[in-house]
Amino acid sequence: MPAHDDLIARLHAEFPASAGTESSDLDRAREDRSGHRAPDRPIAVVHPASIDEVQRLLRLANETRTPVVPRGAGTGLAGGAIGGAGAIVLDLSRMDRILELDPLDELAVVEPGVLNGDLNAAASEHGLWYAPDPASRAISSVGGNIATNAGGLLCAKYGVTREAVLGLAVVLADGRLVRTGRRTVKGVTGYDLTALMTGSEGTLGVIVEATVRLRPRPEGDPVTVAAAFADVEVAAAGCAAVTGARLRPAMLELVDDLGLRRVVGHLGPAAIAGTPVEQLAPGEALVIAQADDTDAASRAARIADVLRAAGGRVVVSSDAVASERLIALRRAWHPALAATGEVLIEDIAVPRSKLPDMFRAIADIGRRYGIEIPTLAHAGDGNLHPNFVFTGTEPPAEVWAAADELFRAAVALGGTLTGEHGVGILKRRWLRDELGDDGYDLQRRIKAVFDPAGILNPGVMFDEASAVRR
Repeated sequence: MPAHDDLIARLHAEFPASAGTESSDLDRAREDRSGHRAPDRPIAVVHPASIDEVQRLLRLANETRTPVVPRGAGTGLAGGAIGGAGAIVLDLSRMDRILELDPLDELAVVEPGVLNGDLNAAASEHGLWYAPDPASRAISSVGGNIATNAGGLLCAKYGVTREAVLGLAVVLADGRLVRTGRRTVKGVTGYDLTALMTGSEGTLGVIVEATVRLRPRPEGDPVTVAAAFADVEVAAAGCAAVTGARLRPAMLELVDDLGLRRVVGHLGPAAIAGTPVEQLAPGEALVIAQADDTDAASRAARIADVLRAAGGRVVVSSDAVASERLIALRRAWHPALAATGEVLIEDIAVPRSKLPDMFRAIADIGRRYGIEIPTLAHAGDGNLHPNFVFTGTEPPAEVWAAADELFRAAVALGGTLTGEHGVGILKRRWLRDELGDDGYDLQRRIKAVFDPAGILNPGVMFDEASAVRR
């Protein structure tokens, strides 16, 4: 009898409407948008519709010592929610209700499967908005955004997901439900478990509810600044000059020429007609900045002056349609690369003043390994996304060798392995290098406190072989 038959029978008995073992369900749960695919299928995918079901599933898993992989919309880019052999995938996408939207206290209480864009649309009916803005906001879930502490295009001014999370309801590995945080603007009682859970990638507990901060919508229309630069290094220096001038654009994006070529090839000439991209010469990089709220025009003018002084050819627009077309080109980056092959989408961050140095290092690494590394950056917060396009199911050895040098260069510049995608499976081999031995050991021990049996997302963030034995 196959080893998991008894467990599968219990799952079907206890979760008749939630447990799935169809091959198609299992195959979908083996991969996310990172391009990584687990070698084998998980045991089952469970789609809970309530906190009680999540608790009962975790109790069963804890009793049988079965690994559980929490999963949201499957849009992750680090392999952090992939179900493999011997695991149950806990798919939270059906828990998708907005439980409360309070305009007076400017907060919402949501289940983890609520899509980021849907929450923002609901908030907009009250003159509010949910600020975290990953490029995948239309298809990524709030729970997944919290689990990875997702960033996005607007982080330079409004911060990453952590800044918007007030409190959480979390089911621990043994099935207990704990509530962290608060509904108040201030609160410093005890350790900040809400912040600890945010970005923990499903390794400490399963997020089943979130209380998040909403903001008043910025007044007036945004003003967009586009600037063409002779090359990406000069463009990076221009972005560093913007932040160095104490200006805080809502958005400050940098797109290199390698990526722009692919975007134009993917979308076609009509998509860029009438935009600054149409006028770019070969080798030129593009900076897109946007200012919002009541001082948008004056702030955009100051940003334009700084970029112009840094060597940029600048266009300023207050036309909402033109601005959206330009930003749509930026959002088309990843689909354009994916249309040319498999893509390893990397995610590093450096101090903003070091952006030119990091782009120089990326160009040098690409030359030495004979590969192109199209790169875009959330330049306002120093977060870069170098991309490796390849054929086949797994990145070839030279890609991982180049990525290794790239990660080490970022850390040497005072940066980090990941600014917003998370460690997942793909970056765990470099985690100790950044944290150091003592920091790595401390984090493993924190994991062991929350999950002593080691059943929650094993292998994510930490190698399973490095588990703390209790």
